[in-house]
Amino acid sequence: MSARLLVVDDEELNREIIQEYLEDEDCELIEAESGEQALALLETGDFDAVLLDRMMPGLDGTEVLQRMKQDSRLADLPVIFQTAAAAHEQVAEGLRMGAYYYLTKPYHRDALVAVVEAALQIGRERRELAHQLSEYSGVMHLVEEARYRFRTLQEARALAAALAAACEEPQRAGLGLVEVLINAVEHGNLGIEFEEKAQLLNSGRWQSEVDARLARPENLNKFVQVHAHRDGTELVIHIKDQGNGFDWKQFLAMDEKRAFYPNGRGITLAREIAFNALQYRGCGNEVEVRVTAARVLGAKARPAAVVARAKGA
Repeated sequence: MSARLLVVDDEELNREIIQEYLEDEDCELIEAESGEQALALLETGDFDAVLLDRMMPGLDGTEVLQRMKQDSRLADLPVIFQTAAAAHEQVAEGLRMGAYYYLTKPYHRDALVAVVEAALQIGRERRELAHQLSEYSGVMHLVEEARYRFRTLQEARALAAALAAACEEPQRAGLGLVEVLINAVEHGNLGIEFEEKAQLLNSGRWQSEVDARLARPENLNKFVQVHAHRDGTELVIHIKDQGNGFDWKQFLAMDEKRAFYPNGRGITLAREIAFNALQYRGCGNEVEVRVTAARVLGAKARPAAVVARAKGA
């Protein structure tokens, strides 16, 4: 998990435990023993995630998180709350503030590694997306209508970048598109359920299980279909998989019961930060998202239609 992680805890023993638990992981740990020191480090350092103790003397974790959310440079940085306070009201408060990852003290090493990995995945997706966006930014904003189909996670990420390049805020839209497109593969076509994915992530077997299911004969001809078109100032993207659907309603808002899992927050984040609207249909194997489209600079009329078709392997 090559990354740089800020560990904020006023107790030296807790910081030592985290260092021990993560010593075999590919990440650099920078320590802060107070909220004030954490904010100073965040001002000058470049971090991929923050492991933040909620209860500290002086500036506590909730105040640190509030200040991070008020700073545009830090607002999207993943924060993992580590706390002994796991009451409903306290967890709900943290979720409202934007702490979508939780660890309750004392925690097992595997739980720490899984949640840290899940939080850092956002940073990796952001970096990969930024690289891919540069490949599409010169032409995708001209698209009037396009149809695609894909079947793998790699294809899902590439398509998310391509579609995001047609959006006004490509970085933000791309992260949301990655979530809904990957969801269509893993939960839709491959049938990996919420609890099952959590177990796979905790054991480090998620990617291998996805690859194994993609290779099964019954899944070789399963595709996700995507139709994108402009509607005024918005880009409307319709996504349909060939699965049996899922209970999507419970994932539209973040539930404190899922705060302690390494998964289950992608649709919530996509709906809240990436799109103007997100709407599932029927049993949940179809979803439509709306996002503000990039303007075609200098255009005096509607751009000519560009119809693209891309078939998965």
